[in-house]
Parts: sequence; structure tokens; C-alpha cells
Amino acid sequence: MLSALSVVREKELGSIINLYVTPTTRSEFLLGKQLPYIALGMLNFLLLCALSVFVFGVPHKGSFLTLTLAALLYVTIATGMGLLISTFMKSQIAAIFGTSIHYADPATQFSGMIDPVASLEGPGRWIGEIYPTSHFLTIARGTFSKALDLMDLWPLFVPLAIAIPLVIGLSVLLLKKQEG
Repeated sequence: MLSALSVVREKELGSIINLYVTPTTRSEFLLGKQLPYIALGMLNFLLLCALSVFVFGVPHKGSFLTLTLAALLYVTIATGMGLLISTFMKSQIAAIFGTSIHYADPATQFSGMIDPVASLEGPGRWIGEIYPTSHFLTIARGTFSKALDLMDLWPLFVPLAIAIPLVIGLSVLLLKKQEG
């Protein structure tokens, strides 16, 4: 959600004009906005993993490297979705609501976090299978409780790997390089 605010804040403050007048490309601008949030997301991931293992005593049976790779892909997608939503919004409040409605709520409701995706019907099932959160949750469950590694879970990495260039590419295409 924070990444959605980064571009919109530039629009509100008027400093987005710097993008318009510099030779910086849209992809460079968005990458510069995204990288700090990816680093913050990965730090959050590592702290939560340490908390789950050392404080709550949840054993991690599978490949931590596989889980970390999945987390990196997922955090990249999540921050990319925030940037994508921010290309449409003109205020920070709208960006917060837009991110919540278009990404956070469906990702929570239909990802299998509450109910298994297999138990969903109709559009709910379709949304659950499309959103990257369901794939990441399956990988996390597989590595934590089933001792699975990359060779077992690689089909779940494919949609995550496809989503990254799709989301980033759409963000780059939809970010205006000039006012209008």
C-alpha cells in the first residue's frame, strides 16, 4: 500500500514535474520508487519468519531459500500493484482506497488465507486463482509444514514470474511522462 502512495505524493506535491523535465525514463522512475519498498517488504518477511520460528516455535521444515525467493517475487508483485494503482489516482486518500479495494481486499478474501481456493465458486474462485497471493500462500504452507522445496513447488512460481513483467509493464505504460 505504501508504494501506491509514492507516485501519488509526487503528483500532490507537484514534484512529479521533475519527472517530466528530466531524461529519466518512466521505468527508471518507477524502479526507483519500488526498490525501497521491496527492501522493506523483504525485511518484514525475514522478521516475521524469525518471529514464527523463534518466538512461536513453528518449525520450518522445507527450503528457506525457496520461501525467500517466493517472498521476493511476491513483494515485487505487491509493490508493483501499488505503483500500478498509483498511476490512476490523483490523491493519497484515493490511492489508499484504490489499493485496498483493488488489491488488498480481494487478495485476502479469495487467496485461500481464510477459505481454501478450492472451496470457492464462480468469480471468487477465478479471482483466487489469478491473484498472486494464493500462489505465495501455497508456497509458504508447502515450505513451512510439508518440507517442500523448489523442485516440488516450481509450478506455483510460474504465475508469480509472469505477473512481475505484466504489472511493471502496465505501470510503465500507464504512467504519463507529461501533464495532460
